[in-house]
Amino acid sequence: MSQDWPQLEYLGWRETCSALHLYLQIAGKYRLARTPWLNHSWNATFYVTPRGLTSSLIPDGPGIEIAFDFVDHALRGTSGDGRTASFALGPSTVAEFHAQFRDLVATLGGTPRFSGVPNEVPFPVPFSEDRRDRPYDGAAVQRFHAALLAIDGVFKTFRSSFLGKSSPVHLFWGSFDIAVTRFSGRRAPLHPAGIPTLPDNIAHEAYDREVSSAGFWPGGGGIDYPAFYAYAYPEPKGFRTAPAGPEAAFWHEGLSEFILPYDAVQSSSDPKAVLLEFLMATYEAAADLAGWDRDALECAEGRPGAPRAHDAEVPRPHDAAVDVTVERQDAAAKGRYFAVVGGVVAEMTYSRVSTDMIIIDHTDVPAALRGQKIGEQLVRKAVEDARRDGVVIVPLCPFAKAQFGRHADWQDVVAKP
Repeated sequence: MSQDWPQLEYLGWRETCSALHLYLQIAGKYRLARTPWLNHSWNATFYVTPRGLTSSLIPDGPGIEIAFDFVDHALRGTSGDGRTASFALGPSTVAEFHAQFRDLVATLGGTPRFSGVPNEVPFPVPFSEDRRDRPYDGAAVQRFHAALLAIDGVFKTFRSSFLGKSSPVHLFWGSFDIAVTRFSGRRAPLHPAGIPTLPDNIAHEAYDREVSSAGFWPGGGGIDYPAFYAYAYPEPKGFRTAPAGPEAAFWHEGLSEFILPYDAVQSSSDPKAVLLEFLMATYEAAADLAGWDRDALECAEGRPGAPRAHDAEVPRPHDAAVDVTVERQDAAAKGRYFAVVGGVVAEMTYSRVSTDMIIIDHTDVPAALRGQKIGEQLVRKAVEDARRDGVVIVPLCPFAKAQFGRHADWQDVVAKP
């Protein structure tokens, strides 16, 4: 078990967690009020640091950064003209934190005007009126921070294997979760919104593109334990019954998301591998069932100091040899096309409906081979064989279907409805 993954127990520090959530909302609403809107509310988030969380640079006054220091338990502010200000994090009230925060921003030369009401919490009380005494369990906050450090690293590794639009790894102060989101590049249907204490226009903008999203909650909001989650919007048919990776992962009907308890990751012999398995399994289920163009969107996992191999279009004569040798294994009812590169096998399977029709039902290109257009070459070989043999193809596999959609010159072998 790695010491980088501390034990977390939500019920024991939930009052401190609730207070910290509201303190982050205050600082986050200040950033939101001063920063130009960025798609999907990315202008409002926080980021994990070795000492806690940071707002990054806020364009207010001389330029201001707000940092939560969970090592020395302090709220620190720094301005572009060299000024600094801070106050201690400890037992307090939300109203007291709110007043101290406004004073800190003013001291740094900023403008402390922002919304005074929390979002995404039950029974919201204006910050300046919330005078209930709140505890501050410093040891629990430090364990939470240690977990964020470990999670941030795994999420960033996961993010490195995606070429398409992807969010930064960041912490949303509204829902109080650290998250990373992948996008298909396609518009999504209008989100129904209706999230309590969250303006509908925020939800509409946040989900105006197809997403596969994953994150981590410390607890609350329907579960009384820390957990990882994963969901897709819009949810493709069959998603909630798809394999979710680790044995401990399950579909939560109340939340309509896959859940993996933090304890199952923390107590394993390889927490990083278990979490990556969950992230990849839930993403692949969303992408495959929704027909994402995975060959165009994915690449090999990034490595420190090693530039990603380019995937640029390289002009070549039409009669030049293909990059890989695609082979075929054919039987009466089933068959496959496959290529072996460096000992790694990529394959595309098909079923035979009749002597003149096949159904491409699955394509599997391992992560080590993605970004090299090997999947496209498998489909291309099937097209060539279909023309030679007088066979038509039903591209049932989402990947193959996407490839046929990108190649108008292949439509002669597609089975007509």
